[in-house]
Amino acid sequence: MAQKPSIPKGTRDFNPEQVAKRNYIFTTIQNQFEKFGFQPIETPSFENSETLMGKYGDEGDRLIFKILNSGDYLNKVNDGIYNEKDSNKLISFISEKALRYDLTVPFARYVVQHQNEIEFPFKRYQMQPVWRADRPQKGRFREFYQCDADVVGSTSLWQEVELVQLYDAVFTALKLAGVTIKINNRKILSGIAEVIGASDKLIDFTVALDKLDKIGKEKVKQEMLDKGISQAGIEKLQPLFTLSGDFGSQVSQLKDILSNSEEGKKGIEELEFIDSTISELGLETAQLELDVTLARGLNYYTGAIFEVSAPEDVNMGSIGGGGRYDDLTGIFGMPNMSGVGISFGLDRIYLVLEELDLFPEQVSKNIDVLFINFGENEALYSLKAIKQLRHNGVNAELYPDAAKMKKQMQHANKRNIPYVVLVGEQEMSKSTFTLKNMLKGEQSEISLSELITQLQ
Repeated sequence: MAQKPSIPKGTRDFNPEQVAKRNYIFTTIQNQFEKFGFQPIETPSFENSETLMGKYGDEGDRLIFKILNSGDYLNKVNDGIYNEKDSNKLISFISEKALRYDLTVPFARYVVQHQNEIEFPFKRYQMQPVWRADRPQKGRFREFYQCDADVVGSTSLWQEVELVQLYDAVFTALKLAGVTIKINNRKILSGIAEVIGASDKLIDFTVALDKLDKIGKEKVKQEMLDKGISQAGIEKLQPLFTLSGDFGSQVSQLKDILSNSEEGKKGIEELEFIDSTISELGLETAQLELDVTLARGLNYYTGAIFEVSAPEDVNMGSIGGGGRYDDLTGIFGMPNMSGVGISFGLDRIYLVLEELDLFPEQVSKNIDVLFINFGENEALYSLKAIKQLRHNGVNAELYPDAAKMKKQMQHANKRNIPYVVLVGEQEMSKSTFTLKNMLKGEQSEISLSELITQLQ
């Protein structure tokens, strides 16, 4: 007996209703991207390994899916390397390509490769799948979509302001209230590392700090100690763990902590500009909140850092994130190209909308009307009407087989089709159609023009 087929862990099939709901999110985000002047691009699903490796830190590199070379991929491996059985040494011989981990690094590669064709500042959006060899859990998949918007070629903080507004516009359009846009600045983190005497361990420090809400204060401190940050330095961090109050009061406390760090003070200035401007412009749905423990363990952020949290009554991780990267393209030979971008986590946004029952009813609508098939002549008569209905914006179809009427009606019910049309010899002789409302059970005999009007 053949084994039942399955799919890899962390991946999913999507039924028609789910695809319709996902497309609703895609369309909503895309509409807002284009309102803000972003242009679409696409990049390959896999890149050369050297494009991706080393861009996400050690933790990110471990989560990159490597693709085995075609053909006899062990042919180039000498016996010494093979017998060591060290996968880190072996991988460069047997794998030259990898599935993309995110859309930002491929975008940086795109900018460098196409720099002579691009008008800067360049605002791009991209909505494509990415892959991570992560441990699957609720809201965390190995294959998932990202919806990114980035601006490169400008250091202006007005771009950060616009991206906060863009987040707000998308969640307003999705009618998702209670979203929090958390913001921090990498310069503040660098300043804190400087103050505690851990400038040479900035990445270790930020990776640990980023885990505060997941593992708690004591475990974060222990991780920092394990990474070689002194106990005295960690004690200086204590005020960070107890920061409270609104944006302004937290900034005031930060100024005291970072009074001896020029880098830290620069980060505070940038945050104050963004906050004061957003306060002036206002947000419709989201709220902007300072979170000085927000680190995001990626190597390339240099300024503002964003992370978006779902409403408090939903048990979900972040549903978006991003930040400023001053020289990401430098890793591909194009220095001093500043950029800033944000990402929407489509799959998690889907789960939030589903949990809060925020999908509009019409999103899952497929067919407005099904024509019952009573035979060849009736089918042809029906198809002529279906053509006119489609021209007038009505989703209509003919049941393909002249099966028993009961079976065709059951098919309409199972697909939640609101109307069926019955056409027999009587209707054809009078050029009419019998329209049945499946919910109410009512039916009436009407002309084609009346049928179009009613179904519209």
